[in-house]
Amino acid sequence: MSQKKIHVAVIGATGMVGQQYLSILSGHPWFEVTVLAASAKSAGRTYGEAVRGRWHLEKSVPEEFTGMMVIDALDIKTVKARADLVFSAISLSPDDTIKLEDAYASEGLWVVSNNSAHRNTPDVPMIIPEVNPGHLAVLKDQRRRLGKGAGGIAVKPNCSIQGFVMTLAPLYEAGWVPSNLITTNFQAVSGAGYPGQASLDVIDNCLPLPGEEHKTMTEPLKIFGRVQDGRIVQKEDLRISAHCMRVPVIHGHLSAVSLGFAGETPGMEKVISLWKEWMPLPQSLKLPSAPLQPIHVFSEPDRPQHRLDRDIEKGMAAAAGRLRECSVLDLRYTCLSHNTIRGAAGGAILTAELMTHEGYVTSRR
Repeated sequence: MSQKKIHVAVIGATGMVGQQYLSILSGHPWFEVTVLAASAKSAGRTYGEAVRGRWHLEKSVPEEFTGMMVIDALDIKTVKARADLVFSAISLSPDDTIKLEDAYASEGLWVVSNNSAHRNTPDVPMIIPEVNPGHLAVLKDQRRRLGKGAGGIAVKPNCSIQGFVMTLAPLYEAGWVPSNLITTNFQAVSGAGYPGQASLDVIDNCLPLPGEEHKTMTEPLKIFGRVQDGRIVQKEDLRISAHCMRVPVIHGHLSAVSLGFAGETPGMEKVISLWKEWMPLPQSLKLPSAPLQPIHVFSEPDRPQHRLDRDIEKGMAAAAGRLRECSVLDLRYTCLSHNTIRGAAGGAILTAELMTHEGYVTSRR
């Protein structure tokens, strides 16, 4: 990585995920935030003014951003003049999100998006950097579609799948073949953004999330799919059944997983060894946001827990535990990940770091 920093725009900078982006990007060794953009109602104010009374992180607003002017996210010309890379966390309709992100990319900008709008686009890679870095290969075909001089778009998957997908990857890599997976996800209120559900709905309650269930069952099939003819073809031999519930914790999505294998089943000691020793590409490259150990394994019968384990390695690692035999499938366990860090801003930043290392994102300054 050269000493010249990549200039970055955060689109949707005033929202909860946008705030998390700025908290993580403050002092980043590769990226420098040069554009803060949001909806028209926030444009024309300093960032400090725009988030006054609505800053939701425990850390204070990073000082370097308080005086920066917020611009309209639709002002693509200004974003292009000041930035090379766009982190997209803007809240728009799916059609408007696709239109805006395509417009950024067509102007030569690289876009890493937290939005769901492009997750089903066949030539847009949906990346967990430790799991499917090879899917970035479709970007060359995507750029041909977007036109001469285009940048490109990558997306991160839904926050509900981060933990359990990471636990599957080292099993696949070692030759074991997961075939059936049942998961019940207990998802934090911050996953709904701000203000999210009304307190009277979620306190003393557990709310079903049907839309999250569809994403949880389908998105891993793209992540574990293959690149073929300029598009990503979904995996066909993995079946997933999911229940997703909103629970009254602030951060962290916990998955209770039952897992079945096609053919021979690895023993529990083998699974634990694979999880502990897994050293995928971001860790080998020592990317700035990569956790040293992507999966932390607990032997205690009461771990992982939201309050104790969601912040492991600055919220970028998955916590796995309670591994035991399953009387219906083969194995069962729980895993936890931080939904607004690993599952949102932090995961997208790690994807951008990988894209930078691989030569996709470069400085135009």
